[in-house]
Amino acid sequence: MQRIWRENGLSIVLFTLFFIFLAGQTLTGHSEYNQSQEEHGQPQVGLGEYVRTGHYIEAVFENWESEFLQMGAYVLFTAYLFQKGSAESKKLGEKEPVDEDPSQSKDDPNAPGPVKQGGWLLTLYKHSLSLAFVVLFLLSFSLHAIGGTEEYNSEQIEHGEQPVSVTGYLGTSRFWFESFQNWQSEFMAVGAIVVLSIFLREQGSPESKPVASPHSKTGSA
Repeated sequence: MQRIWRENGLSIVLFTLFFIFLAGQTLTGHSEYNQSQEEHGQPQVGLGEYVRTGHYIEAVFENWESEFLQMGAYVLFTAYLFQKGSAESKKLGEKEPVDEDPSQSKDDPNAPGPVKQGGWLLTLYKHSLSLAFVVLFLLSFSLHAIGGTEEYNSEQIEHGEQPVSVTGYLGTSRFWFESFQNWQSEFMAVGAIVVLSIFLREQGSPESKPVASPHSKTGSA
């Protein structure tokens, strides 16, 4: 158990917090939804039924959408863009291990399968991290749109208006307001760590430069 914790402590803590906060969102969202139902003279729903409502699906995936957009964009941006002095940037004018040609390691017995095989599989593998985030973003974006359409249409019907299709909902300012309010905060947070890591330190963290490093030093290593 100690070995599992030592080798996987970061992911264990992060996903434990994820499930705790998701459970909190689910329970409080269920309570808020039923309160709204009661105020509008509608029947209350159980927790199982609530997690299938547009109210819940929209709330969850509009946030996931922005997180996956942020991380995918950050993976790509840090491959090609630099920030002098930031721990989050590659060094300027220097070739780093992440820039090395992986095909030169195809005979390494510890190399991943795609590296050993080469060809199109290696080409795909070289960009698999950003591609994974793109897929997750598109999936979350779609579920945000689907859940948002259901929630929007329930309000439309309640007010005697015509429901809209998913495509129609994508054309509303409401959908883009929900998206932009999350997207801007994600890029602000990432921009903050890029700039703050130039001047501030956190001893022991790989996201920080060594405490004694000058502000002009770029990269965490």
